Formats: sequence, C-alpha cells, structure tokens
Amino acid sequence: MTKTTTSLSAAAIAIALGTAFASMPAAAQNMDKNMDKEKCYGVALKGKNDCKAGAGTTCAGTSKMDYQGNAFSLIPKGTCEQTESKTSSTGHGQLMAFKEKM
Repeated sequence: MTKTTTSLSAAAIAIALGTAFASMPAAAQNMDKNMDKEKCYGVALKGKNDCKAGAGTTCAGTSKMDYQGNAFSLIPKGTCEQTESKTSSTGHGQLMAFKEKM
C-alpha cells in the first residue's frame, strides 16, 4: 500500500467512526422514547403499522388492512387493551398477534 492510499484509508475510517459516534445519542434517545411504548396488535390502519405485518409484508407501513391482527403500532404503555380494534375478539388491541374476526 502506498503512503497516499494508507492516508486515504485512515481518513475514511476516521470519518466513518465519527459519523457512527455522532448518531449514537439520537439512537439512545429513540430507545428511551420507545421504552415508554408497547407493541399493540390490531390497532393500526392500513399501511400505518410500525412493523410486523405478517406474510407477504416487510415491515413498517406494510399492513394490508385496517386493524390487521398481526401488525402492531407502538403506543403508550398501558393503553393497548383500551384502544379500539374492530377485528379483535375483545374489541380492543392485543399485546400479541391474533387472527382477526370478521
């Protein structure tokens, strides 16, 4: 390796590490924010879920129907089972995925 190549590689590594460390506080803030939330299945509207929407979907924003039983939204802890779900057997969100009633 030439001296120029080594210098460029070192600079690239320094930039990458700087970027990684700079984004850490934002990631920590998101983790803190999500600690006050819980996954609530069956409350998301079509295409508005936070993640997990069953077979044929990838992640956030991929639910195929309103109140899909295997798609969740992150909502404030303790409120899931009071939140309306038109497809749940209880009429409210669930803490675990479920098969929708029609």
